[in-house]
Amino acid sequence: MSETPDINLPRRGRVIFTVAVVMSSTCVAQAFGRFTWGVALPGARDELLDGSNTLAGLFGTVNVTAYLLGTLLMSWVSSKLTPVQLVRLGLTISTVSLGTAAFSNSATVLGIALFFMGLGGAIIWIPAPAIGARVFPPERAGIAVGLAGSGIGIGIVFAGQLASWLGRTREAAEVWQLVYKIEFSIAVIVLTGTMLIFKSEGQRPAASGGFGGFGALRTVRAWIPITVAYTAYGFAYILVIAFLVARLKDDSGFSASEAALMFSLVGIAAAFGGVALGALSDRIGRRTTLMGAFIMYAVCGLLVLTGQQPVVAIASIGAGLGFSGAPSLITGHIVAHTDSSTYGPAFAAATLSFGIAQMISPQIGGLIADATGSFTTVFVLSATLSIVGALAASQLPRHRT
Repeated sequence: MSETPDINLPRRGRVIFTVAVVMSSTCVAQAFGRFTWGVALPGARDELLDGSNTLAGLFGTVNVTAYLLGTLLMSWVSSKLTPVQLVRLGLTISTVSLGTAAFSNSATVLGIALFFMGLGGAIIWIPAPAIGARVFPPERAGIAVGLAGSGIGIGIVFAGQLASWLGRTREAAEVWQLVYKIEFSIAVIVLTGTMLIFKSEGQRPAASGGFGGFGALRTVRAWIPITVAYTAYGFAYILVIAFLVARLKDDSGFSASEAALMFSLVGIAAAFGGVALGALSDRIGRRTTLMGAFIMYAVCGLLVLTGQQPVVAIASIGAGLGFSGAPSLITGHIVAHTDSSTYGPAFAAATLSFGIAQMISPQIGGLIADATGSFTTVFVLSATLSIVGALAASQLPRHRT
């Protein structure tokens, strides 16, 4: 399978172009379409949701529920469309949804926008890492998959810094929607470029992978522990990402701009985490590296609870490394044990359990926060599930691939 632009580029140029498209696509679909909600949550909660953390968690659940449905859809759609066609489709859905959120004036409209953002995110994330990995040699697959995740980190940095900057000059209720408006403008540019330049060349849709893709998933070595690890990650990561800003503002007395800055540190680290841990896994193996990523995420989630600087800043950086590094390593394992005809359905099936976990996670987090009056138990739960992920990762093959 070849994922190349429809232009005559030398090998190096083709690789650079493909990686740029993959990174910008994951930035729009994941960082803008899904994780910006962590920055937007306090303002949208106070303006449209009557200050309810439970409702804010429910809106996060709407987003990840759509991601889950998108995953189910992908097990069928991947056998009908090529990877590049899937990226185009996902980008289109994500861009329209960002525009809807940017100009929404009611909770209902915002909820609809978040739903389709989740759908677009699933459609893009499943093919994007493989598109990047296939243009790299197998021994560099860890870096290639990590680069796809770096696009998410860059987008999170942008969203956090933008919200921090806008928060210094505008009312909090205005900031969240203005962030979405700016992201929508960027998404239009990315979508236009992808539609005009990025073409399918010699690609074919994936083969049928059985019901929900589980037939293909079962061909992946150590498919049970990698699926458990992905599920634990899906539950644990979103408790920190979705509620970090709210935790720092509500429980630790951080200002809106200070809390947004910590969110930006997560994004900065995430921009490098996938690549850094991917490169490390190419040297010492995915098993060891993934175990370390989960343990790091657990420790950093607990350190956030101190509410003290520079501990929170260090913890935010560590959480960002684990946030982007863990899924890149999980994806890399599946890429390494599939081919172009089985990757799509296999990864869709693995992502199904991940999607279920992240669907219920924000709602549970919001309920816990409202019931206890703080986010402490939420972050302890995230750390506990991260340790479960580390134990599952310990069952992966010991060799480097």
